[in-house]
Amino acid sequence: MTFILFIIFLALAFDFINGFHDAANSIATVVGTRVLTPRIAVIWAAFFNFIAAFSLETRVANTIGKGIVNPAVVDPMLIFAALVGAIVWNLLTWWWGLPSSSSHALIGGFAGAAIAKAGFSSLFFKGLAIIGLFIFISPLLGLFLGFIFFLIVSWAFRRTRPDRVNRIFRRVQLLSAASFSFGHGLNDAQKTMGIIFALLVSTRHLSGTHIPFWIILICNAAIGLGTLVGGWRIVKTLSMRITQLKPIGGACAEFAGAATLIGASLGGIPVSTTHTITGAIMGVGSARRLSAVRWGVARSIILAWIFTIPVAALVSALLWYTIQWIK
Repeated sequence: MTFILFIIFLALAFDFINGFHDAANSIATVVGTRVLTPRIAVIWAAFFNFIAAFSLETRVANTIGKGIVNPAVVDPMLIFAALVGAIVWNLLTWWWGLPSSSSHALIGGFAGAAIAKAGFSSLFFKGLAIIGLFIFISPLLGLFLGFIFFLIVSWAFRRTRPDRVNRIFRRVQLLSAASFSFGHGLNDAQKTMGIIFALLVSTRHLSGTHIPFWIILICNAAIGLGTLVGGWRIVKTLSMRITQLKPIGGACAEFAGAATLIGASLGGIPVSTTHTITGAIMGVGSARRLSAVRWGVARSIILAWIFTIPVAALVSALLWYTIQWIK
């Protein structure tokens, strides 16, 4: 029982690091447009991360817990290896200032540990294929919506003085930042819920398909607390290096990201908040002009996306083999 409690603590530590790592996604645009200071922005984002718990939405958690790895092969050691692999990759990319996906790090770690234990037959390739497909769909959808929203809003306010537009959208961006942070908490906290649920089902501490509210609550609290601590390194990449944003562009990017995240959550699809907001920011920049986006920075981010699942899987697999060798 002590080891199970330790793994739950480790899962919540991953959730905390997820919030810490992905704080940049929630606040980058609102900080980049200088609507809020970093300190106020993280408090705003953390609050709406936590509020997402009361939606009681668990479709993404069910996908993680039952749709990636065959529950028959799941045990505490496998989940331990999966979490450590994901945490290692998260911390490395945070240190390098690269906005990689905490979600895909967890999925990669989970799959890698399962392959090490029981081979490729332990994976549900349909679930993995959908997640793999949305590695490309979510940033493209964010880019498309950001592009369209910016064009529509720019046209609607074309006769309004720029200083008045800035004043209006400094207020609007409070709502758009809140909606994106809610979407972040809704999608990302569920991934850890799914892992904890899979652990407790595998050890027969839970049964059935219903995820208890206490798991929902502690996972959203952990991600909200991590966001509160924040991650300024990645904020600089997203808010300042990809493209220059004004409040009107920041609001369009956040609404585009929120629409993508909430839609994916309702469909039970675990997507990356990092991929989504990065795509949305690129879409807003592209709507102004293609040269407004620093495509060299975007290329390095995309490389981090590509490597996240395989590297996290490799780290988790090696850890699982190491544990078996020590035993």
